[in-house]
Order: sequence, then structure tokens, then C-alpha cells
Amino acid sequence: MRPADWQLTEDVDDFLARAGDFLRSRPVLHTMPLSVTEKLRTLGAAAYGTPGPVFGRLERAGEVDAVFYRFPSRGLSVTALTPGQADTLAAHLVDLGYSLPFVSADHSTAAAFAEAWQRRTGETPTLRVRLHLYRLGTLTPPEPFPEGGGRLVGERDHEHLMRWCREFAADVGEAVTIDAASWAGTRFAEKSYTFWETADGTPVSMAGVNPMVAGQVRVDPVYTPAHLRGRGYAGAVTVEVSRAALDAGAKEVVLFTNAANPTSNALYQRIGYRRVTDFAVYDFAGQDLTGQDLTGQDLTGQGLAGQDLAR
Repeated sequence: MRPADWQLTEDVDDFLARAGDFLRSRPVLHTMPLSVTEKLRTLGAAAYGTPGPVFGRLERAGEVDAVFYRFPSRGLSVTALTPGQADTLAAHLVDLGYSLPFVSADHSTAAAFAEAWQRRTGETPTLRVRLHLYRLGTLTPPEPFPEGGGRLVGERDHEHLMRWCREFAADVGEAVTIDAASWAGTRFAEKSYTFWETADGTPVSMAGVNPMVAGQVRVDPVYTPAHLRGRGYAGAVTVEVSRAALDAGAKEVVLFTNAANPTSNALYQRIGYRRVTDFAVYDFAGQDLTGQDLTGQDLTGQGLAGQDLAR
């Protein structure tokens, strides 16, 4: 395989024209690039508050085998690769003079790329987090089910929503400013949200969902304030948004969790989510990660670890 087999572009429409069928062929595993490209296609690069990313596709004989995207000064997100493909991609990016703070991919791909990158750059990779990707099987409401009900978040709830998103971001270590001026440029803005409310109308938990792309919807974030956890609210609101996604025509509903947190993983399995595979993020030594907002590119954090706040 030659580095020339990787074709690069900054044009999201051109990228989707050539790689869209590949992404849509496995919507669960490709949930992240599907979301990123849809947001860029509809809102443009300004939606991320940075210049647009570089997209790459591994194409041979007219068939796309893998893709990646990389935002300036941020990490690399890549679909599944063999070790040989990972090595070729690392070689190509080194030749182009790219620096990479981190790589995010399914676990075996991330590990293979991290090894190849270290071999070619001398930068030591460190596993930051391992993530479980789940897809919804049979939706099963938790028992006991808490009193109350779900309500779509509206304009009158915007201050409350931003406050909870700030608390969520702080809890999961995201370096992001969330206020009225910055809201449109955050990863939180394009989602729809539902509050779970007690019988007296008090919001006690929330869940967001990304827009449907290729028949799949991703639940993110799920958040319950610390003093309200352990009462079943997160499970209830997750069931609410999951059912709404199915009613809206979603064929797949997915979410991520931190593999190290047994509480959140047990919760989602109880309500019908089934593990598909693991993802991982490797940091590279020598890169300045200060203030990196991984979720800003709708990639690694995604509130992924934040699903652990769903208790």
C-alpha cells in the first residue's frame, strides 16, 4: 500500500460525494464522522469555531476502505484500519508535517496507529481513556421507574440548559466556555434536549441527542446534578429520548460510556443498550494538550466520559 492511496481534501461536500456511501454503510461504527460531516455540511466550519478540518479517504480501485478527519491543532479521528494501513497513514501524515496531540479510533486501530506514530516520530503514546460504544436493542424502562415525566427543552429553558451544560463540562474536564455569546460555537448547540421533571415540574436530569444522520441518533450528553443522582432520573430521561428517536424513525440509537465506570455501563445495559466495540484515545508526548476541548470537534470526549454522570 502506498501513501498516495490516501486522498486528502478540505471540501466536505467533495469528501461526502466520494466517501458518504462508505460512512453510511456502517452508521453505528461511523457515528462520529457522520455527525461531524453533517454539522459541517449544514453549518460550515464556523460552527466549530476553527478553520475546517482536513478529510482523508483510503481509496483503491474506486472503493473507499477507511477515512479520517483532523482539525487544525487538534487530534486525529480515523475509522477502522489494519496495522499496515495505520502505518501508511502515519507515514503520510509525517511526510506532510502534521502534528497530532492525540488519536481517537476503535481500540485496535488507535493502538496500531499510536505504535506507528511513535515509531515514525519518537513521540510516546499514552492511553487516556477507553470507551464502550453501545447500540440500543430492546428498550426496557428501568424498575422502579421514577415519578415524573420528560419535557422537551425550549427557549425559556435556555439559561437552565447552559448552566447544566457548564456543570457537565466541568465534571468531565472539558475546557470550554458556555454562555450566550459562545453557545452557537459549542458542540452542545446543535443537539435537542429533554428534561426529566418531577411531578411538581422541577427539572432533575437531562439528555441530549444529536441530529439523525444515516438513520442513526447518538444520545449525548446525559447529566444529573450530583445531589440528585442515584434516584433513577438519568435512566428515565435516557429511555425518554431513546423512545423519541425510535418514534422519529431512527433505525439505530447509540451512545458512548467510559469503560472504567461500572455504574453507567450497568445502567445502559439495564435499559436495553448492548455493547458493540471499544474506542480509545491515545495522547502523544511532546504535544501541548492544555485547554484542548476534545469534544469541540464532536469526536472523542463527546461527553463520552460524561455518560458516567448518568446515574
